[in-house]
Amino acid sequence: MAATNFKTENNTFRKLFGNGLTYRIPRFQRDYSWENEHWEDLWADILAMLKEGGEGAHYMGYLVLQSSDDKSFDVIDGQQRLTTISLIVLTILKNIQRLIDSGNEAEANTRRLNQIRQTYVGYLDPVTLIARPKLMLNRNNNDYFQTYLVPLERLPQRGFRASEHLLRKAFEWFDRQVAAYLKNSTGDEGKRLAQLVEDISDRLFFTVITVTNELNAYKVFETLNARGVRLSATDLLKNYLFSVLDRGGETDHELRSLEDRWERIVGRLQSENFPDFLRVHWNSRHDFARQTDLFKTIRARVADREAVFQLLRGMDEDLDTYLALSSPEASEWPQDDKQLSGILKTFRVRQPFPLLLAAKRTFDPADFTGLLRATMVISLRYNVIGTFSTAEQERTYNAVAGRVARGDLSQLWPTLQAMRGIYPDDRAFWAAFADKTIRTTDSRNNRVVRFILCALEKHLSGQDYSFTSDAFSIEHVLPQNAPDGWGGFNHEEANSLTYRLGNMTLLQANANRDAGTVEYTDKRAIYEQSGFAITRKMAQENAEWTPERITTWQSWMANQATAIWRIAQLS
Repeated sequence: MAATNFKTENNTFRKLFGNGLTYRIPRFQRDYSWENEHWEDLWADILAMLKEGGEGAHYMGYLVLQSSDDKSFDVIDGQQRLTTISLIVLTILKNIQRLIDSGNEAEANTRRLNQIRQTYVGYLDPVTLIARPKLMLNRNNNDYFQTYLVPLERLPQRGFRASEHLLRKAFEWFDRQVAAYLKNSTGDEGKRLAQLVEDISDRLFFTVITVTNELNAYKVFETLNARGVRLSATDLLKNYLFSVLDRGGETDHELRSLEDRWERIVGRLQSENFPDFLRVHWNSRHDFARQTDLFKTIRARVADREAVFQLLRGMDEDLDTYLALSSPEASEWPQDDKQLSGILKTFRVRQPFPLLLAAKRTFDPADFTGLLRATMVISLRYNVIGTFSTAEQERTYNAVAGRVARGDLSQLWPTLQAMRGIYPDDRAFWAAFADKTIRTTDSRNNRVVRFILCALEKHLSGQDYSFTSDAFSIEHVLPQNAPDGWGGFNHEEANSLTYRLGNMTLLQANANRDAGTVEYTDKRAIYEQSGFAITRKMAQENAEWTPERITTWQSWMANQATAIWRIAQLS
C-alpha cells in the first residue's frame, strides 16, 4: 500500500469484521446521528435482500479507512453504517441470550452466542466483562457503547448525551425488528438467528478505500465528491485540527472550546458550504491555494496549538462577511451593499470573494462599497458578457487580496489599479455585448437579462425597477415559440436570433400575454403603449423587425451598457 498510498476493493461485512482486524472511529469524528428513517431504510433493504427471489446482496456504498499497518483502521467515512450494522448484530445476540435464559437449547445457543461475539463484536473478558472490541466509537459514544451495549446490559436512559440516546433507541428498535423476524419465521430459533447474522455478514458489501494518511484521505474525498458521492471533507479537516491539539497534550477545556467554536461555524454555514468558505477565507489571508491543494497547504501551515486557534479566530472573523456575500438577503449590511451582493449572487460569480473578505477587514465602509460595485461591474464585463479565462481572473483577485491582507493596499483607488488586468476595456466590452446571446430558458440567465434590461431602462428614463419583480417579464420580439415563417424569419434565423439581447425588452405581464406570437406590426402597437421607455423607443425606431434591425438595436444597447457599467478610474 505504501507505493500507491491507497487501495480499493469490495468487501463484505464478514471480511471486514470476521477476522483479527479492529476499527476505530477517530476521537473527534462526529457522534452517532442516524435516526428512525435511516434504521427503517436499512432494515427494509436487509429484508428485501433475504426474501425469496430478492437481490441476494445489498451494496452499502463507500467505506474510507486509514491505516498504516493493515491491522487496525481509522474509519474516516462510513461510521454511521458500521455502527448500525454492529448494533444489529448485538440485538441478534440479545435475542439469542433470551433463548439461553429461557432454557431453549441453552448449551447450543451459548456456543452460537460466543462464536458470533468473538467473530463480529470482540472478545469479552468473562471475569471483568470488559470488552476488547472490534469497533471503538468516538470519545462521546464509546463509553456507552462498550459499557452497556456490547455486554448486553440494561440500558440506562438518564444523564446521557443525545447521541448516546440515539444509540440506545437504535438498539431497542432493531431488537424489536429481530424479535418480529424470529416470530414470523419457522424452524429452530437459535439456528435462524445465527443464520441471520451469516446472511447479513455475507451479503452486505462495501467498496472499501484504504489510505495511509489524512492527505490521501482528503484526495479520496475530493475524487468521490467529484463523482457525486457525498462525503465530508469538513469532518476530515476537523479531525486533523483536533489531532494537532490532542498530540500536544492540551487540556479537555481547550478541546471543548475548539469543538464549540468549530460546531458554531459549521452550524451557521451548513456543512456543504464549509469547503468553499474555508478556501475563500484562506485565500483572503494567504497565497493562493487551489481547492485540490487546500488540505495539503493547511496541513503544512497549521501544525501547532497556536496555528489551530489562529485559524479558528480568522474563520470567526470572516464568517459574517462570507454569509453576507452568499446570502445577502439575510444580512444586516447597508442597502447598497446588500443590493450589490445580490447582483453578484445573480451572476453566480464568486471569484471576488477572497478580495472582498480581505477588504471588509481593512477598508472604510465607503471604499468597501466602492469595491463591491467595481467587482459587480467587472463581473458583468468579464464573466456575464465576456468569455474570458476565470482562472486568470481568480489569480488576479487573490493576488490583490494578498496585498490587502498584508497592508500594501488599504484604499479603493490603488486597489482598482491593481485590478486593471481583469477589466475588459470599453471596446472589448462593446463588441461582446453587441453580439451577446443569452438563453432565458435558464432561470439564472432569465434573471441576468431582467437585470440588464432594467438597468438600460433606468439609464433611459430614470425609473428604477427591481429586476426581481413579478409585475413584468421579458418580451421576446421574435417569439420563443414563433410559428414557421413568423415575420419572414427562416428557421435558421429564428434559432440564432431569438435569444440575442437585441431581441428582448420589457413588458408588463398582461401586455406580454397579449403580444404572444402575433406579427410584429400588431406587437408594435402594444409596445408603443408600454410603460417602459426602452420598449416604446424600440417600437418608435423600428417600423419592421428583421435580422438587421435586431443587430442595429443591440448595437444601441451596447452603447448604453458601456456607459452604465464602467469604472471611471480604469476607462
